[in-house]
Amino acid sequence: MLLAVDTSTRYIGLALYDGSAVVSESTWQTQNHHTIELAPAIQALFARSGLAPTQLEALAIALGPGSFTSLRIGLSLVKGMALALHVPVVGIPTLDILAVAQPLQDAPLAAVLQAGRGRLALVWYAVQEGGWVAQGAPVVTTAEALRGEISKPTLVAGELSAEERQLFHRKWRNALVVSPAGCTRRPGVLAELAWARWQAGDVDDPATLSPIYVHVSEAIPD
Repeated sequence: MLLAVDTSTRYIGLALYDGSAVVSESTWQTQNHHTIELAPAIQALFARSGLAPTQLEALAIALGPGSFTSLRIGLSLVKGMALALHVPVVGIPTLDILAVAQPLQDAPLAAVLQAGRGRLALVWYAVQEGGWVAQGAPVVTTAEALRGEISKPTLVAGELSAEERQLFHRKWRNALVVSPAGCTRRPGVLAELAWARWQAGDVDDPATLSPIYVHVSEAIPD
Protein backbone atom coordinates (compact mmCIF):
# COMPACT_ATOMS: atom_id res chain seq x y z
CA MET A 1 0.00 0.00 0.00
CA LEU A 2 1.24 3.49 -0.91
CA LEU A 3 0.11 6.83 0.51
CA ALA A 4 0.35 9.85 -1.81
CA VAL A 5 0.39 13.41 -0.43
CA ASP A 6 0.12 16.66 -2.43
CA THR A 7 0.30 19.94 -0.51
CA SER A 8 1.78 22.05 -3.31
CA THR A 9 -0.88 24.75 -3.21
CA ARG A 10 -4.17 25.43 -1.46
CA TYR A 11 -5.47 22.28 -3.14
CA ILE A 12 -4.50 19.36 -0.92
CA GLY A 13 -4.70 15.79 -2.20
CA LEU A 14 -4.37 12.41 -0.49
CA ALA A 15 -4.66 8.91 -1.92
CA LEU A 16 -4.14 5.29 -0.90
CA TYR A 17 -3.10 3.03 -3.75
CA ASP A 18 -2.35 -0.70 -3.85
CA GLY A 19 -1.06 -1.12 -7.39
CA SER A 20 -4.38 -2.24 -8.83
CA ALA A 21 -6.81 0.36 -7.49
CA VAL A 22 -7.08 3.76 -5.85
CA VAL A 23 -8.38 2.50 -2.52
CA SER A 24 -9.30 5.95 -1.21
CA GLU A 25 -8.80 9.50 -2.45
CA SER A 26 -9.50 12.98 -1.10
CA THR A 27 -8.98 16.45 -2.57
CA TRP A 28 -10.02 19.78 -1.09
CA GLN A 29 -9.14 23.47 -1.02
CA THR A 30 -7.77 24.75 2.26
CA GLN A 31 -7.53 28.34 3.43
CA ASN A 32 -3.82 27.93 4.21
CA HIS A 33 -4.61 25.56 7.09
CA HIS A 34 -2.30 22.80 5.87
CA THR A 35 -0.70 22.31 9.28
CA ILE A 36 -3.93 21.65 11.18
CA GLU A 37 -5.82 19.84 8.41
CA LEU A 38 -3.26 17.44 6.94
CA ALA A 39 -2.64 14.91 9.72
CA PRO A 40 -6.34 14.53 10.68
CA ALA A 41 -7.23 14.10 7.00
CA ILE A 42 -4.68 11.29 6.66
CA GLN A 43 -6.10 9.61 9.75
CA ALA A 44 -9.60 9.88 8.29
CA LEU A 45 -8.40 8.44 4.97
CA PHE A 46 -7.07 5.34 6.75
CA ALA A 47 -10.20 5.04 8.89
CA ARG A 48 -12.51 5.13 5.86
CA SER A 49 -10.41 2.45 4.19
CA GLY A 50 -10.18 0.18 7.22
CA LEU A 51 -6.40 0.34 7.02
CA ALA A 52 -3.58 1.32 9.36
CA PRO A 53 -0.42 3.32 8.67
CA THR A 54 1.63 0.25 9.58
CA GLN A 55 0.33 -1.38 6.38
CA LEU A 56 2.10 1.20 4.22
CA GLU A 57 4.94 -0.01 2.03
CA ALA A 58 5.84 3.31 0.39
CA LEU A 59 5.06 7.04 0.39
CA ALA A 60 4.74 9.59 -2.40
CA ILE A 61 5.04 13.36 -2.16
CA ALA A 62 4.44 16.15 -4.69
CA LEU A 63 7.64 18.22 -4.77
CA GLY A 64 6.44 21.46 -6.33
CA PRO A 65 6.64 24.09 -7.60
CA GLY A 66 4.15 25.59 -5.20
CA SER A 67 3.84 27.51 -1.97
CA PHE A 68 7.05 27.53 0.08
CA THR A 69 5.30 26.79 3.37
CA SER A 70 2.75 24.26 2.14
CA LEU A 71 5.39 22.23 0.31
CA ARG A 72 7.55 22.09 3.44
CA ILE A 73 4.58 20.98 5.56
CA GLY A 74 3.77 18.07 3.28
CA LEU A 75 7.37 17.02 2.81
CA SER A 76 8.13 17.18 6.53
CA LEU A 77 5.15 14.98 7.36
CA VAL A 78 6.03 12.41 4.70
CA LYS A 79 9.68 12.32 5.76
CA GLY A 80 8.61 11.78 9.36
CA MET A 81 6.31 8.92 8.38
CA ALA A 82 9.03 7.35 6.24
CA LEU A 83 11.51 7.36 9.10
CA ALA A 84 8.98 6.10 11.63
CA LEU A 85 7.61 3.32 9.41
CA HIS A 86 10.91 2.48 7.64
CA VAL A 87 9.36 2.76 4.18
CA PRO A 88 10.74 4.39 0.98
CA VAL A 89 9.71 7.77 -0.40
CA VAL A 90 9.21 8.85 -4.02
CA GLY A 91 9.06 12.54 -4.92
CA ILE A 92 7.19 13.60 -8.06
CA PRO A 93 7.20 17.10 -9.64
CA THR A 94 3.77 18.60 -9.06
CA LEU A 95 3.01 19.60 -12.63
CA ASP A 96 3.86 16.08 -13.86
CA ILE A 97 0.75 14.96 -11.96
CA LEU A 98 -1.38 17.33 -14.00
CA ALA A 99 0.34 16.66 -17.33
CA VAL A 100 0.15 12.87 -17.26
CA ALA A 101 -3.64 13.05 -16.83
CA GLN A 102 -4.14 15.00 -20.07
CA PRO A 103 -5.03 13.20 -23.33
CA LEU A 104 -2.04 12.82 -25.65
CA GLN A 105 -2.08 15.30 -28.53
CA ASP A 106 0.28 16.72 -31.12
CA ALA A 107 -0.16 20.14 -29.52
CA PRO A 108 2.21 21.29 -26.76
CA LEU A 109 0.92 21.49 -23.20
CA ALA A 110 1.37 24.45 -20.85
CA ALA A 111 0.83 23.16 -17.29
CA VAL A 112 0.46 25.87 -14.65
CA LEU A 113 -0.35 26.55 -11.03
CA GLN A 114 -0.82 29.72 -9.04
CA ALA A 115 2.40 31.38 -7.87
CA GLY A 116 0.92 34.39 -6.08
CA ARG A 117 0.50 38.07 -6.97
CA GLY A 118 -1.05 37.29 -10.35
CA ARG A 119 1.80 35.00 -11.39
CA LEU A 120 1.82 31.43 -12.64
CA ALA A 121 4.42 28.68 -12.33
CA LEU A 122 4.72 27.11 -15.77
CA VAL A 123 6.22 23.94 -17.24
CA TRP A 124 6.00 23.13 -20.94
CA TYR A 125 5.35 19.52 -21.99
CA ALA A 126 5.47 17.65 -25.29
CA VAL A 127 4.50 14.10 -26.20
CA GLN A 128 7.57 11.91 -26.51
CA GLU A 129 7.70 8.11 -26.58
CA GLY A 130 4.02 7.81 -25.76
CA GLY A 131 3.76 10.25 -22.88
CA TRP A 132 3.99 13.87 -21.79
CA VAL A 133 7.60 14.87 -21.05
CA ALA A 134 8.67 18.14 -19.43
CA GLN A 135 10.65 20.36 -21.78
CA GLY A 136 12.48 22.32 -19.11
CA ALA A 137 12.46 23.54 -15.53
CA PRO A 138 9.55 25.50 -14.03
CA VAL A 139 9.47 29.22 -14.77
CA VAL A 140 7.36 32.09 -13.47
CA THR A 141 5.08 33.92 -15.89
CA THR A 142 1.67 35.56 -16.07
CA ALA A 143 -1.46 34.57 -17.95
CA GLU A 144 -1.00 37.61 -20.22
CA ALA A 145 2.61 36.71 -20.99
CA LEU A 146 1.77 33.06 -21.59
CA ARG A 147 -1.06 33.99 -23.92
CA GLY A 148 1.44 36.07 -25.89
CA GLU A 149 3.65 33.00 -26.35
CA ILE A 150 0.86 30.92 -27.85
CA SER A 151 0.91 31.11 -31.65
CA LYS A 152 -0.37 27.62 -32.50
CA PRO A 153 -2.87 25.18 -30.94
CA THR A 154 -1.70 24.66 -27.36
CA LEU A 155 -3.27 22.90 -24.40
CA VAL A 156 -3.43 25.03 -21.26
CA ALA A 157 -4.14 23.18 -18.00
CA GLY A 158 -3.89 23.94 -14.32
CA GLU A 159 -5.02 26.29 -11.60
CA LEU A 160 -6.57 29.25 -13.44
CA SER A 161 -8.86 31.96 -12.13
CA ALA A 162 -12.06 32.85 -13.98
CA GLU A 163 -10.35 35.98 -15.31
CA GLU A 164 -7.33 34.00 -16.55
CA ARG A 165 -9.59 31.49 -18.26
CA GLN A 166 -11.43 34.31 -20.00
CA LEU A 167 -8.12 35.78 -21.12
CA PHE A 168 -7.10 32.52 -22.78
CA HIS A 169 -10.56 31.97 -24.26
CA ARG A 170 -10.11 35.17 -26.26
CA LYS A 171 -7.43 33.28 -28.14
CA TRP A 172 -9.77 30.36 -28.62
CA ARG A 173 -8.33 29.11 -31.91
CA ASN A 174 -4.95 28.42 -30.35
CA ALA A 175 -5.38 28.32 -26.55
CA LEU A 176 -7.18 25.04 -25.83
CA VAL A 177 -8.08 25.52 -22.17
CA VAL A 178 -8.77 22.29 -20.28
CA SER A 179 -11.98 22.20 -18.21
CA PRO A 180 -11.79 22.88 -14.46
CA ALA A 181 -12.36 19.20 -13.69
CA GLY A 182 -9.53 18.23 -16.03
CA CYS A 183 -7.29 20.78 -14.31
CA THR A 184 -7.63 19.20 -10.87
CA ARG A 185 -4.48 17.41 -9.73
CA ARG A 186 -5.57 13.96 -8.67
CA PRO A 187 -3.55 12.39 -5.86
CA GLY A 188 -4.42 9.02 -7.38
CA VAL A 189 -2.33 9.99 -10.41
CA LEU A 190 0.54 10.98 -8.10
CA ALA A 191 0.21 7.57 -6.47
CA GLU A 192 0.40 5.74 -9.80
CA LEU A 193 3.49 7.66 -10.91
CA ALA A 194 5.22 7.00 -7.60
CA TRP A 195 4.18 3.33 -7.54
CA ALA A 196 5.80 2.74 -10.95
CA ARG A 197 9.07 4.31 -9.77
CA TRP A 198 9.02 2.41 -6.49
CA GLN A 199 8.44 -0.90 -8.25
CA ALA A 200 11.40 -0.10 -10.51
CA GLY A 201 13.58 0.52 -7.45
CA ASP A 202 13.82 4.25 -8.14
CA VAL A 203 13.25 5.87 -4.76
CA ASP A 204 14.53 9.03 -3.08
CA ASP A 205 16.64 9.59 0.01
CA PRO A 206 14.37 11.23 2.64
CA ALA A 207 17.36 12.99 4.16
CA THR A 208 18.16 14.91 0.98
CA LEU A 209 14.76 15.13 -0.74
CA SER A 210 13.76 18.78 -1.09
CA PRO A 211 10.98 20.83 -2.72
CA ILE A 212 11.18 22.30 -6.20
CA TYR A 213 10.96 26.07 -6.02
CA VAL A 214 10.76 28.51 -8.91
CA HIS A 215 13.30 31.31 -8.89
CA VAL A 216 11.80 34.77 -8.70
CA SER A 217 13.01 38.16 -7.52
CA GLU A 218 10.66 38.01 -4.54
CA ALA A 219 9.33 35.10 -2.50
CA ILE A 220 6.13 33.41 -3.62
CA PRO A 221 3.54 34.05 -0.90
CA ASP A 222 1.72 31.26 0.91
